[in-house]
Amino acid sequence: MAEAAGADASIEPLRNAKLDERQCGGMREMMCSTLVVRQGRPAALFEVAAGMAILMVGSILAGPALAASQHKAPKPDTSGSETTKIEIRAQPLGGFDKTSYSRTSFGKLEFLGGLVLSSSDARFGGWSGLAMDADGSKLVAVSDAGTWLTADLAYRASRPEGLKNARLGPIKAKNGGRLRRDRDRDAEAVLLLSGSVSRGQLLISFEQNHRLGLFSVNSDGVTPPSRYLGIPSDARRMRALKGFEAVAQIKSGRYKGGFVALAEHLMDGGGNHSGWIVAGGKSLRFAMTDIGGFDPTDAVSLDNGDLIVLERRFRWLEGVKMRLRRVSVDELKPGAVVKGDVLLEADMTDEIDNMEAISAHKDARGRTVLTLMSDDNFNGFLQRTLLLQFRLDDETKPHQARR
Repeated sequence: MAEAAGADASIEPLRNAKLDERQCGGMREMMCSTLVVRQGRPAALFEVAAGMAILMVGSILAGPALAASQHKAPKPDTSGSETTKIEIRAQPLGGFDKTSYSRTSFGKLEFLGGLVLSSSDARFGGWSGLAMDADGSKLVAVSDAGTWLTADLAYRASRPEGLKNARLGPIKAKNGGRLRRDRDRDAEAVLLLSGSVSRGQLLISFEQNHRLGLFSVNSDGVTPPSRYLGIPSDARRMRALKGFEAVAQIKSGRYKGGFVALAEHLMDGGGNHSGWIVAGGKSLRFAMTDIGGFDPTDAVSLDNGDLIVLERRFRWLEGVKMRLRRVSVDELKPGAVVKGDVLLEADMTDEIDNMEAISAHKDARGRTVLTLMSDDNFNGFLQRTLLLQFRLDDETKPHQARR
């Protein structure tokens, strides 16, 4: 979600980036002096701590100004744009843990690599949903500015290296025309239901004007929707910017082929996150336990039916945090309150940003790889578009593996 209703919900964090010295300026120069990585060496622990202190002080002083500036610089109006090829620059990350770039093991997750992505195309950014081919070779992403992106993901020694053959275009209305209103363009999740990114079927979820649409994708990109699905009647209580951010197709179990949809922030009477199982023409309500004020931003189903839920939290005094939680398919029942197990929790000492998108694929040895992508809110000064990959061990059951 690119815009927020208040400081606690706003995702305009002071940038927790590994910065190049040439990018520094003003207050940001002070940040760079402690966070920049020189000659491939990660910043020392005291440097990161000092940087965090500066970031927190800066957030207190500059927070209102940053929030105001976000409203003065809205998302680009992409409705009239054309589909074009674009060039995407990819800067590799040295590691995930800024205090120890050599560390690759995070419980049951192994960090494979990450990229900082950028483009001179003003439409590039705001990526909120991601889907991958079964082998991880191609991706399709959607943004909350109403665009889609397709690209080949290049690897070197199993590490992501860059995006090639990228195409970017506007999401269209059913009649092939423009989605003229911002509230109609706010795409938040994308699923590859069948086929491949080269030729397949997609489901795209939208918030503000809450809906779930069926689209096709081919060599020319994403086509206009064939139709929209009905959404649960009680889901219409979702606030405009707190809608279906986390949507996944269930891969196995009783509700195989159906969908799970989690509202970003619609709490039930017990303070749990609201979710729905949409299957067999019915919408079945369930809930997910709130842990520490994190909100779900995306989800993906593993082959055994388990869900990996991506969550995010932002506070002015601590910056942005990210969590990956695994929910067993056996927990997914109508009326249930699922909890799952935390796989990873990360903060500004790690290479994260406003992480909003997650997908899964299999590597050449049949192991599950999770790919995460961030929404930079079209704020290239303070935020980044990140692509991160982790290999997941032991797919057969959920597990507890905190940092």
